[in-house]
Amino acid sequence: MIRFSLICEREHEFEGWFRSNDDFETQKKRGFVDCPTCGSRKVDKALMAPAISTGAKQEKIALAMGEAQRQALAQLRALSRKIRENADYVGDRFAEEARRIHFGESEARGIYGEATSEEVRGLIEDGVDFMPIPMLPEDRN
Repeated sequence: MIRFSLICEREHEFEGWFRSNDDFETQKKRGFVDCPTCGSRKVDKALMAPAISTGAKQEKIALAMGEAQRQALAQLRALSRKIRENADYVGDRFAEEARRIHFGESEARGIYGEATSEEVRGLIEDGVDFMPIPMLPEDRN
């Protein structure tokens, strides 16, 4: 499987998994590839960083950072850590629990966890306030 970064005509970015480039092109021509945000079928591959295999178990992409990037990353790490320290982890029940809090069916509190793109769209449609928190490399990466 190949993961492509995709972008629609309205500049919504998302990812898609395909067996091959030909599979992507075939699905696109048949109208099977659409934007999960707006439904547009005018979708193209976006520029993405290559995954480079070193023969090790994990593949990593590196970013050479200057001082400004190091400071920004440190601030993101601090924000992410503060959010996680002051919220309850609910795992893949995030959408369900966020909706329950929004509608007053559960105690109002900060939560974090995972949600599918379909669940995210549903939360937006229901008017639930939330924000994605970035997945960051570990401290010394």
